[in-house]
Amino acid sequence: MWLGILWIGVLLGFGLDAKRFLGQHPPLLLHLHATVFTGWMFLITAKVLLVVRNRVDLHRKLGWFLVAWACLMGVMGPVGVYTSVMLDVKAHGIGPDPFLCVQILDTSCFLVLLAIGIALRSNPAAHKRMMILSSVALASPGFSRITGYFFPTDPNTPFLFLLNAYYGNILLIALMLGWDLYRGRLIRSHVIASISLVACMFFNSVLFFWKPWSDLTLQWVTAWAK
Repeated sequence: MWLGILWIGVLLGFGLDAKRFLGQHPPLLLHLHATVFTGWMFLITAKVLLVVRNRVDLHRKLGWFLVAWACLMGVMGPVGVYTSVMLDVKAHGIGPDPFLCVQILDTSCFLVLLAIGIALRSNPAAHKRMMILSSVALASPGFSRITGYFFPTDPNTPFLFLLNAYYGNILLIALMLGWDLYRGRLIRSHVIASISLVACMFFNSVLFFWKPWSDLTLQWVTAWAK
């Protein structure tokens, strides 16, 4: 169910944004970035379906392939960020890019939660939740594009930024924890990781408006553009 909601955010968000994105004539690296991250969604969905069909043996064999794919995402995430920043510089010139905090957080939280999920693989219930939560950490690009399409105004406070950028992540986290609470199956590691992820999102929402961060991103963009 959680992956279904995540898929809705990905397909609807990027579907609505496709015309704008393709109109920028993005370089091949951005297409590769999108392919790698979309591939993760298919792989994690396949792993879930294998468990549902009681093919745990194949699920485990596919697991190490997912680890390798996640390492590829750890590379393509920064590559995608750099390429999109350079595309923006080409269109609008050099300037600060405080939104980098979102892109950095998404990939970092994904990799950390994935590592925790792998470490907890001897505990199937905790492992399953952490693996889904790692994918939830990547939800903001799809869901935020939905709000950006219907409400194209930039948020001007940290709280509004939190809702605009991360409402999809927060919704999924709340639904997962609420469902576990209703069934009496809350797992401590999942609760701690979920609260920590939301705390990181709130921190990022404050960081976005912090001038020293904006100045730092300007230095990065200037250096990258040289």
